Amino acid sequence: MNSRIVLITGASSGIGAAAAEYLMKKGFHVYGTSRKVSGNIDEIKARDNLSGGFIRMIPMDVTDDESVDKGIKFILEKEGRIDILISNAGSGIAGSVEDVSMEEARVQFDVNFFGTLRVIKAVLPVMRSQGEGRIIAVSSVAGVISIPYQAHYSSSKYAVEGLAEALRYEAAPFGIKVCIVEPGDTRTGFTSNRVIAANATEDSPYYERFRRSLARMEKDEQNGPSPEDVARMIFRMVMKKNPPVRTTVGFQYKLILFLKKILPGSILEKVVGLLYN
Repeated sequence: MNSRIVLITGASSGIGAAAAEYLMKKGFHVYGTSRKVSGNIDEIKARDNLSGGFIRMIPMDVTDDESVDKGIKFILEKEGRIDILISNAGSGIAGSVEDVSMEEARVQFDVNFFGTLRVIKAVLPVMRSQGEGRIIAVSSVAGVISIPYQAHYSSSKYAVEGLAEALRYEAAPFGIKVCIVEPGDTRTGFTSNRVIAANATEDSPYYERFRRSLARMEKDEQNGPSPEDVARMIFRMVMKKNPPVRTTVGFQYKLILFLKKILPGSILEKVVGLLYN
């Protein structure tokens, strides 16, 4: 069990880095990916642990077919298999629906949705040939409840959830189990790396409300749980024999999603509006 091969996208920081570290300490062989990794892929050394696990960072751009294929090929040459995919790479853009340009929206979806899809499609033939595998898609509470001025981020995560739900049915006959992990606000570099739409300036009619909403998001994120909390949940889903289709991280976020199920839509809308406007 402890020598299982794990591929984690977006593992250079935040939730991906925390998950890689946690699984390494549990004895897993972790290949983390990032666009920021430089140098010859064959010369990048692994960092190992007394548990027998290791982390080896490799370059991979999830928006590029060739980069994804090259990374998968490298892991297969080294290990001969990929047991677990944790699809975590993602980015965020903030701005009103009107202010976010079509090109900015395309970039958001290319990373969050098509990046997830691209890597999943690359590992599925491998896992089918093995007769087993596990795919964990890191989504967000914002992929269940849309957040104002993060419409494109929320939409991309809604799309990831729809993809994972359908894939769960399709992959099950081949011994592949698929699940979703939904973090809420988490204390990571995601906050400082968030892209602000180019048109979200003082000239925008949404500017004042947008800035108040963004300030609330940033405060909640920087006072939120650590990425290690999410990493522990990911590990639980790795180890669970039959993981549920989705798991939310944090009691308060589980409560929020439960309330969405039972409250009238008008009341939920007012609550979200008060929080972010």
